[in-house]
Formats: sequence, structure tokens, C-alpha cells
Amino acid sequence: MGKYRKLQGERGWAWTVAVGILKPVLLATTKQDWTGGQKIPTSGGAIIALNHVSHVDPLTAAHLVWDYGRESRYLAKSTLFKNAQLGRFLRAAGQIPVDRAAGADAFKEAVAAVNAGEIVVVYIEGSITKDPAGWPMVPKSGAARIALETGAPVIPVGQWGAQALLPAYSKRPDLFGRKTITMHVGDPVPLDDLREHEPTLAVVKEATDRIMAAIVDLVEEIRGEEAPDERFDPRKHGLNATGNPHPHKKAAE
Repeated sequence: MGKYRKLQGERGWAWTVAVGILKPVLLATTKQDWTGGQKIPTSGGAIIALNHVSHVDPLTAAHLVWDYGRESRYLAKSTLFKNAQLGRFLRAAGQIPVDRAAGADAFKEAVAAVNAGEIVVVYIEGSITKDPAGWPMVPKSGAARIALETGAPVIPVGQWGAQALLPAYSKRPDLFGRKTITMHVGDPVPLDDLREHEPTLAVVKEATDRIMAAIVDLVEEIRGEEAPDERFDPRKHGLNATGNPHPHKKAAE
């Protein structure tokens, strides 16, 4: 497909290394079915919010954003930064450590990154979906809170296909045949009316619901079917909201 835009700004050493290694691998193992990528802003801060189906989809989403001329910042588990070399690499690439016990620091870093004109990618569910059919589950409020704090646009993305390359919570990728990764990029979610109010719980919830609705609409377009009326809630089914819902099963299952 080729790159649609030239990279905005200078590329740091970490991104040079990552793109040099990972992009050829992604091109060899996946096919890109992307629409609406031109809606990703060419400059300035923004939040890209999308559904989460696989541990590999941060790489495929970064591929999308990169090919439209931008680097992406992610909220990554703080445990990844404990390894000295990996932590140095992730920080050099602008990634943001998240300690779920102290999420305020990550929120501040994400807000600072957006205010500095960068793109921050947020998986609105906070974890790979636990919905048995792979539909987006109940959302978290992070994307909405960052958007309300910064005034930056939220670009919704619906995606499907990464789970065929690496099933949810599996450690064994399926490398037989290139998998099609479909991503539909939507119009910015309208939030201006909400920004006129204090970010109360009700305002944040409304913003979160609008962002999730936009993502679900895009996923429905991709899958050609309607999502359930009620979002899957792991806690109502006795599952943890984050992490592997079946930790005692083999990773390949």
C-alpha cells in the first residue's frame, strides 16, 4: 500500500530501530485493509481511540498511524519499564508507563503528550475484550478524560483481524498465510458541547459513551453485523476486567 504521508518531524533512534525491524515483519504477515486514514490529523495533538482484540494490535495500529505520517504514544504497563534496556527503548519511543495502582501519573503524562502536539493511542476498554464474540466490552474513561482536559480531537478507529494473527491472550501467533487487518478510521467524535461543562462523572460518562458508540459503529461496518445491545461486562460474569480471564488455561487455547 505504501506510505500515504511523510513523517511529520524528525524520527528518533527508537522509532528508527522499531520501524526497521517491525514493519517488514508486519508486511510479511499481514495485509492492510485501511479506510479513512486521512482523518488522522497531519499535525497537533490528538487521541486515537480503538477497540482491543489482540496483544499484537498495538503494533498494527502503530503501523496505521505511521503510514499516515505520525508517531504514536501508548499507555504501556509499568512492568515493561522495569527491564533497564526495554524501559530505555520504550521511553525513547515516547511510551507512557501505567501503574494501575497510581493511574494519575499516566493520565498527566498522556495529557502532557497531547498538549505537546503528539498522538496518544488509547484502547478504550483498557484490556483485550472479554466478549465471547470479540465485540467491544464496557469502556474505560481514559480517552474521554484526556480529551476533555486537552480539548484535542478524539479519532475513533474500529479494527478487526489482529486476533487472527495472535489470538487473545495467546503467545503463539498463526504465521500461516498473511492475515488481513481491517481498520476503519472515523470522523472526530463531537465533544465540544461537553467541554463547556465541568468534567463531572456524568459528563465524562457521556463523552465515553459517545466515543465507544463511534468505535462500535465502525466495528459493525467491518464485520457486517450488529453488536449486542448491551456491552459485555466482565465483572457481571465473574471475570477480571483486565488480564487473561482464564489464566489457568494454556496460552495457546
